[in-house]
Amino acid sequence: MADGLRQTAGADVIEPSIAGVSWAAVLAGAAASLALTLLLLSFGAGMGFAVVSPWGNSGVSATTFKIATGLYFVVMAMISSAIGGYLAGRLRTKWVGIQTTEVQFRDTAHGFLAWAVASVLGAALLASPASSLLGNALGGAAQATASAANSGPMEGYIDTLLRPNDPSAQTQQSDPRPEMVRLFTTDLRSGHDFSAADKTYVAKVVAARTGLSQADAEKRVNDVVAQAKSDLDSARKAAMQTAIWLTLSLFIGAFCATLAAMEGGGLRDGTWKKKAAVTTRPSLT
Repeated sequence: MADGLRQTAGADVIEPSIAGVSWAAVLAGAAASLALTLLLLSFGAGMGFAVVSPWGNSGVSATTFKIATGLYFVVMAMISSAIGGYLAGRLRTKWVGIQTTEVQFRDTAHGFLAWAVASVLGAALLASPASSLLGNALGGAAQATASAANSGPMEGYIDTLLRPNDPSAQTQQSDPRPEMVRLFTTDLRSGHDFSAADKTYVAKVVAARTGLSQADAEKRVNDVVAQAKSDLDSARKAAMQTAIWLTLSLFIGAFCATLAAMEGGGLRDGTWKKKAAVTTRPSLT
């Protein structure tokens, strides 16, 4: 009897000749997940344009829009990853002679692989069109403003600085905007406040350009620098929140894909929800 048990135990652990990963099922699930992601992205972009407005006191607030966008990323990842993982588990090759725990592991691995392939391909495929569109937009903007020397993200702040106190008294001297843009970009890029020498020099230029007194010019410089730093900090926080939402959506997508793949594989084998019933059955002893 002991020999028979050893033979039975030995026969139970014999691995089949079929590969442990069904790449066709993984790629099918990844393709479905990518297609659903593109569909949901298009729908989300349309809904976003519908609820925002370029006019003040109209549409949703910026905070509401950011939170809604983050939640939509999570829901989108849940739907697309779950369906992709389910297809990967349901379409995979059936394994014969494999232990139940090993089947569960392989099913979840198929879901995770489908999510991973979809994430990598999605990042590669979506990054290329986005980079192309961004490059074309920047190239067109650069060509349209090629004749202007004062082009850049600091232009609005420089215009505020050099707004004349008396427009009729504006002199026809050389335009100081390019130099001011370079000063703002260099000092704010380092993450520190303006140096005392730069701030004094900028205040003198503002006073000479606008007709303000030196004290009023220094106050305007301080106000504009504070506004620029506040706007840059807001942009940093928005980028941070977007990155956190994307990371959270990826984690949730991976979990949904693995769980859905285990369900798909269990339904294919006819074992879904039967394992729980077996494990919770009370002992007769």
